[in-house]
Amino acid sequence: MELSALSGVDLMSAYQTPKVSSALADDSDSLVVHSAKDDTPFDSIFQSALNLIDETNAYSNAAEEEEIKYALGETNSIHDVQIAQQKANVSLQYTVAVRDAVVEAYKEIMNLQF
Repeated sequence: MELSALSGVDLMSAYQTPKVSSALADDSDSLVVHSAKDDTPFDSIFQSALNLIDETNAYSNAAEEEEIKYALGETNSIHDVQIAQQKANVSLQYTVAVRDAVVEAYKEIMNLQF
């Protein structure tokens, strides 16, 4: 199972490391480096969360497509169906765990008294 795709929300990377993205212009060897100061920490965390949701949706869609292929007889491999379902399940559990942590942090912040 590919765990590198489940990147999650890395809170510390927004503060410590610069973001490196490849420039898809003329030169494929050139890299554009954006420091963490270009984006707000909230923006980078929010984008990570959106990417996590997109990955979870992609795994769920892939699992559904595998189920449909198996039901229509296009494939005989139940292993592919089970692997796709397990990837979708793990991704969903991880997304829910991140959501729960964010909600818990929000509740803790709201309970602070000034």
